[in-house]
Formats: sequence, structure tokens, C-alpha cells
Amino acid sequence: MNFARDVVGKLPGYELGLVSISAEGERREWTFGEIGDRSARVGGTLLSAGIGRGDVVATFAGNRPEWVFAMVACWRIGAAVLPCNEQLRPNELAKRLEIAHARAVFCDERNLDTVEASGFDGLVFVVPDNSLYQGPPAPAVDLAADELALVAFTSGTSGEPKIVRHGQRYLAGQRVQAEHWYGARGGDLCWCTAPSGWSLSTRNAFVAPWLRGAAALVHDSRFDPEERLEVAARERVQVLCMAPTEYRAIAARTELPRLPVLRHAVAAGESLNAEIVGAWRDQVGIEIRDGYGQTETGALTGMPIGRPVRPGSMGRPLPGYRVWVEDGELCVDPATVATMMLGVSPDTWRTGDRVHGDDDGYLWFEGRTDDLIISSGYRIGPSEVESALASHPAVHEAVAVAAPDEIRGAVVRAVVVVRPGFEAGEALAADLQAHVKTVTAPYKYPRLVDFVDALPKTASGKIKRADLRAFAS
Repeated sequence: MNFARDVVGKLPGYELGLVSISAEGERREWTFGEIGDRSARVGGTLLSAGIGRGDVVATFAGNRPEWVFAMVACWRIGAAVLPCNEQLRPNELAKRLEIAHARAVFCDERNLDTVEASGFDGLVFVVPDNSLYQGPPAPAVDLAADELALVAFTSGTSGEPKIVRHGQRYLAGQRVQAEHWYGARGGDLCWCTAPSGWSLSTRNAFVAPWLRGAAALVHDSRFDPEERLEVAARERVQVLCMAPTEYRAIAARTELPRLPVLRHAVAAGESLNAEIVGAWRDQVGIEIRDGYGQTETGALTGMPIGRPVRPGSMGRPLPGYRVWVEDGELCVDPATVATMMLGVSPDTWRTGDRVHGDDDGYLWFEGRTDDLIISSGYRIGPSEVESALASHPAVHEAVAVAAPDEIRGAVVRAVVVVRPGFEAGEALAADLQAHVKTVTAPYKYPRLVDFVDALPKTASGKIKRADLRAFAS
């Protein structure tokens, strides 16, 4: 199998495959033929630089066409891709590149300073650069289903982010969710707004649309509610995929217009509340279909197409997937998602998410079974925030927990014990927030900071996180 050859290469070369809008507002259309040629030539550049089958190439760029071409180029020659979030700090990027054994980085010119500060000593391709397309096109290689295609990282409740590996079957396996939840059709223009470092964007920015013969839109811009609606209307987007936080923020900050061309909308990354489903249905004229998945598994559930939306539910298991609730936790049979997961034992995969099901097989998200914080779709391990806080000279002890938030679902709340000689207060809270942003990706910083004389602990000295979470709510 080879995604570049078997999907991109078999779509009509004259048909629209990609619409790109730059940060400066420059718009361009790309046919599937142009996408195939550009990615093949980037693949040739990689081969000439000594990058080939089995090597890992990182992307550290925005939602721009060069990111798409680099991804497809890697799959064409049998290299794997590690998409990285642009918000990563040098130390975080360095750890990911080291753990994944990356040999090259495709870097947006605006992120070059971060790559250089990370100490990465491999090949760096700065985009945009037309010289990447000057060489001969690379041939598409035959790849086994379990050869590495994607590398990702996901936050845990302790220690460093965990590496996740997906085989080539992961790409073809997206056809199930593309048809039964994402809802792309031939001739559609689909827009998945997730940043290029998210696993959701890896699945749905262009892979899912192209598997269904649809075109994709990539917009290299920060989230702005009014601009989001304006672009969707102007570009005549038929399928829209956003995080629940984005749907909530748009509804809260601007008047929702009718979007008559939009026929399908989906959400993933965090729980979507019923009130927002109702607001978009009543004002925009579209029902948002929630879905659920993990970085480790890919999409697992979705609100079925052709059936009425049940607001607040994350849908039913996708066709062919064995998903069930055991002791209140969502569980998965890895064998039924073999197209997704590499290096996972055949035993039950426990997701760590508390879920309940109804009599009709619809699933309803309740929360995490552990201390992971999900904010605006980002999965944030408390230890990452706590380590950043602990590196500040004023902090004696610190704990990070989730606090409910109307727009983001949850935010990070830091509970801090201050060292002698430092004064707790608004000034120190602001300084701690700024410090965390310099040490780790800004989306992890604590939006709430509380100071206490001592943290609640058990007799053995373990922090009572449940007490702090209860206080935060």
C-alpha cells in the first residue's frame, strides 16, 4: 500500500484537491495532479538528502500547503511523519525529536529559532522554499501495512509525554470514520480547523476528505470567531470539523448566521455540550455530530449519519469497532482497530475515560478516570505543569488540577505553596503564569493560580488531588 500512489495518485488530476489560505490572506487552489507532483518532488529532495524508508521526519509548521506536501512526500518514499505542535518550546521539541529518532524537520520559517534552540543536529528544511520542488519526482514504494507511517505524542498523568506509533494501515483505516462520521463526499470542500500538530488534523485535515474524493481547506491563521464564519461562508465549505471549544467560543462571541451551503458539521477532542448543539441547530441550521477518539486509537465513535443527533452524546461505536463500557470506563478491543494501533497488546485497551451507555447503544462522556486535564481539546498532564511551576524560585510545592470553564470545558488551576521570602498575590500569580509559558507550550499554563499555606495530604504524604479538584469545581 502507499497513500500517495493509491489515493492521491488515483484521484482525477484535474480536480480540486486543496485550497490554501496563508496567514497573510493569500489564497491558492491546488489540483490533485499538482499535489501529486509537488509531493513527489519533495520526496525526491528527501531521497537525495539521504532520507528514506523507515526514517522519521518531523513537521513543525502551520496549516499550509507545504505541510501537506511534506506529509504526502514522506508516505510516498516510506518515511514516517512526526507532526509537532507549533506551540512547543525548544526543550519539548528536543525531547520529541530525540525519542522519535527524527532525522529531519520541515520547519516553517517563523519557527526556525525554536528548532535551532532545541539543539537538533539533523537536516532542517525551511518552508516555503521552491528549491524543494526542483529535483526529479520520487517513485512511490510498496509498503507493508505495519510499516511506520505516523508518530505522535500524548500527555499522561505522570512523567513525559508518551510516544504513539501508527502503521501504514492507519491511513487507509480512516475511510471508516470518513464515511460514517466525518461525512465527506466527492465534490465537497472540507475544513478541519485543528492545528497541524494535532492527531485530529492528521486524520481529517486532508486524509479523510481525499479518501472520499473531496477537497480540503487549510487555513494558516489563529482562531478568530468572526473570521472562522466568514471563511466558511466565502469558501462555501460543505463539511466543517472543529473542536467543541471553537463551536462554543463562536456562539458566545458573535451572532451565528445561517450557512446554507454547510451541510455537515462534526466535533471532536473534548465533550460537546447539548446547549451548543441546540444553538447551532436553531441559528445556523446545522446539527453538530460529536465524535470520540484518542491519539493512540484514532476515531472510535461518532454520531451516526442519517439518524437524529442526540445532543450531549458522543455517538455510537463506528462500524466494525468493538467498544464497550466496563466498570464505568470505555474499553476497546485493539484487534478491531488493528488498522490504527501499533505496538499494542491484543488485550483490552482501557481509555481512561468515564463513559456510560444508553439502551440504544449511544455513549455519553462523564470525565476522566485519572488526573489528565482536557482543555480546549488539548490533553495536559498535570506533571508537565507542576514541573514547570517547580522550576520557579518562589514555588515550594505546586499541584495542577482541572477547573471547569464555560468555553474551554476545563482550564488548568495551579495550587501553590510559596517559599519563605516570597509574597503570594496577583503579581506572583502573573509571574508564575508567564514563567510556565516560557518553559512549556503556552496552552498548558495555569489560567487560575491559588495560594495555600499547605497542600492537603494523606498520612503517607500523598497529595489529595480529589480534594483540590472538588474545591476547584
